[in-house]
Amino acid sequence: MKARLLTFLSLALAALAIGAPNAGATPFRFFSPESPWNQELTKTAPIDPASSEVVGALYREVQREITAGEGPSIATASNSVPIYQVPANQPTVPVRLTSPFDVPALDAAWSAVPLPPEAVPAAGNDHHLVVWQPSSNRLWEFWHMAKGPSGWQAEWGGAIANVEGSTGVYGPAAWPGATRSWGASASSLSVAGGVITLEDLAAGEINHALAIGVPNVRSGAYAAPAERTDGTSTNPAALPEGAHLRLDPSLELWKLGLPPLTLMLAKAAKRYGIYVRDGSESVTFYGQDPTPTGHDPYRGANGYFEGTYPARLLSSFPWKKLRLLSMQLSPGG
Repeated sequence: MKARLLTFLSLALAALAIGAPNAGATPFRFFSPESPWNQELTKTAPIDPASSEVVGALYREVQREITAGEGPSIATASNSVPIYQVPANQPTVPVRLTSPFDVPALDAAWSAVPLPPEAVPAAGNDHHLVVWQPSSNRLWEFWHMAKGPSGWQAEWGGAIANVEGSTGVYGPAAWPGATRSWGASASSLSVAGGVITLEDLAAGEINHALAIGVPNVRSGAYAAPAERTDGTSTNPAALPEGAHLRLDPSLELWKLGLPPLTLMLAKAAKRYGIYVRDGSESVTFYGQDPTPTGHDPYRGANGYFEGTYPARLLSSFPWKKLRLLSMQLSPGG
């Protein structure tokens, strides 16, 4: 354990050196202090009546994935979230909306995006990409982002005009003309929310809720703060998008001998919780894609993954000690 902690300290210093946002300053968090992503849980937060059944199903899925060698995972290189932080003078380009639906407000929001020409969307199925401009307090996010002969295009996504005052959930307040269907996730939760950032890693602490993707998302209903779902499972024990999990607040994490990164996740899950943001092929947390930095701090003998892979690190996460918090469900898809 001592060797692990020394390795983690050296990685934190390295992350600071490569320019994690606001490194060394007050820890940065996307969105307002009142955002669901940034609300610290009380010890008495009410538990949903279906908690035991739902958490039991999630635990069995995690065990199945471990046995099959399929997960659980922390997405950092595929289906992850590259965040391009850009200066005030970054030249803007249009991003064409390729959705078959006519959405003038989203077209307008994407008419002048301060997108670096060298930007690279995430590998994998979703091709997410986030542009964040602190000087304008604005954020753009994209789903199925690509650069073709005629320029940048994306199939869907959103934009937030006041990041510091935003809930991190899409709706009319996000941008002039925005609706609850905006956003690069299937739940309308911003894909910038809940990401394990490079600054989190450098600080050794995650001071916000985590985002997670799960297989077999519940169909026909979603839980606040989500605004929609693409779930297909009819199993009543399936997690709906927007569901809020948290670790038992009485759990003494220091007794579990967890690897440093796993302990970071567990502390955040106990203090802020975990929101189901999307469906995914395996149970997946989301780490900031390091592509924009030109350096991968996760892999290698001295990486945050400690020379192993996320499934091994997450096998010791106390999945059985999760609790499903009381849900406010809405019907829909």
